[in-house]
Amino acid sequence: MTMERVKLPTGFGRLWTAQTVSSLGDGVTHAALPLLALTLTRDPMALAVVAAAGTLPWVLFGVLGGALVDRWDRRRTMWVADAARAVLLAIPATAAVLDVLSIALLAAVAFLLGLGGLFFDTAATAYLPDLLGRDPALLERANSRLRGAQTAASGFAGPPAGSALLALGRAVPLLADAVSFALSALLVRSLPAAPRPVPQARESLLRQARAGASYVFRNQLLLGLALRPAVGNIAFLAVETVLALFAHDRLGVGAFGFGLLLTAEAAGGLLGAGIASFLGRRLGTGTALTCTAALEGLAILGLAAAPNPYVAGLALAVCGAGMGATMVLGPSLRQAIVPAHLMGRVASTSRMLAMCAAPFGAFLGGWLAAAYDVRTPLYTSAGLLLAMTAVTATMTGNRRVEAALLAAAGETVPPSVGGVLL
Repeated sequence: MTMERVKLPTGFGRLWTAQTVSSLGDGVTHAALPLLALTLTRDPMALAVVAAAGTLPWVLFGVLGGALVDRWDRRRTMWVADAARAVLLAIPATAAVLDVLSIALLAAVAFLLGLGGLFFDTAATAYLPDLLGRDPALLERANSRLRGAQTAASGFAGPPAGSALLALGRAVPLLADAVSFALSALLVRSLPAAPRPVPQARESLLRQARAGASYVFRNQLLLGLALRPAVGNIAFLAVETVLALFAHDRLGVGAFGFGLLLTAEAAGGLLGAGIASFLGRRLGTGTALTCTAALEGLAILGLAAAPNPYVAGLALAVCGAGMGATMVLGPSLRQAIVPAHLMGRVASTSRMLAMCAAPFGAFLGGWLAAAYDVRTPLYTSAGLLLAMTAVTATMTGNRRVEAALLAAAGETVPPSVGGVLL
């Protein structure tokens, strides 16, 4: 049956709603957090600390977190992580009311929010194939809807709301995000139970973690899919670290204008997520991934050279479109070809590679802006993205993708794609 004729299960609707609500709160915080940091300091390196802190849990615990998710009940892991993050956000909100907010506290909260995100995101990635029966068409369709809703909520609606709520008080956007996490936890708890992963007798957590990492590094396709966001995060975090400063100093926009720039990026992301399946069918998943990566690099180059906020908004929209399509095609392919008992570890290893690169990108952006100019991180990021596109193009090509899908389905690989080292 075509994917248009197959209905997504009822449980997916609740998962979609939970992630949409939570993403709306994340969008509020995404705009408010750098603006809150700007009220405390103008030091680019201090801003980089806050930006990098949220990614450190993936660096420190990424592979181990995936091994734990492959042992735990995935639905329970999701709702507990969201409930914990809802409680956590009360701390900076209280500090803001008492006027004792600091860069150190913002960085600590960002770190703990990132830790909760590690467990939630890994469990959600592993839970979705179980919910959808590992059907590639359904996975692509579901990820398109999830990514589209996430982009619309966290980028399109959330940032302007975060900027507006910040005007009402520094604690208001943090409390709004806390409410979104609480609602998400309640919805996730109502999801249907998925089969628990089969325990592997006499195998330590570290051994299981190494097995998951080895599976990624020995598979050229999975490694290519992991390297794209890894290099991309260096570039994007370098841009994100200085984007508020760039918008203020070079484009002359205030807090509300900054929110609109993020909204433009999200609007592009929504479009990219919507057309991802079309691009995959027309170009092939591998070629589509190469094209979207190149598009991101060219868009950041345009942002660096933007003479006004309108051109900058257009460049961010184009970049968002490339990112939106990539975030549908890449994860859908990974979920379709990775065995269920390895899904948590493979997902967390791939995400860990991306997140290990992110702190480097954040500090690189802060250092380049402080040492040279606020545009320098943008030009550097564009160069990195275009170089990454050239390096990984053959690793995630159409022939390799086709062979992996046939192997996952238990079919014989035809001679036209045979001999490809997966």
